Amino acid sequence: MGIIPGAMGAKSFIVRGLGNPESFDSCSHGAGRVMSRTQARREVTLAEHVAATEGVACRKDEGVIDESPRAYKPIEAVMAAQSDLVEIVHTLKQVVCVKG
Repeated sequence: MGIIPGAMGAKSFIVRGLGNPESFDSCSHGAGRVMSRTQARREVTLAEHVAATEGVACRKDEGVIDESPRAYKPIEAVMAAQSDLVEIVHTLKQVVCVKG
C-alpha cells in the first residue's frame, strides 16, 4: 500500500502495488515537476496560482509560486502511465495543503 500525492490543489491516491519486477516493485512517488522552481517563479502568476488552488485552504502568495500546480505534471497522466505498477484503491480530494 502507498500514497501518491498530486500537486498542490490536485488529487492524491491510495494505491496497492502490483509487484511489477520490471520496475523493481516500485512506482512514482508523486506528480513530478514539469518546471524548475526558478522557471515556475518566472512564469506562474499569482492570479494563476490562486485560481489553480481554488477550494483548497493553502497559502496563496508569491512565496509558494514554485509549488503551484502548473509546475507539476497532471496527476491523472502520471497515474495512467503506471497502471501496470499500481491499483488505485481510493482517490483523495485535497482540501488543505501546508507549505513553508
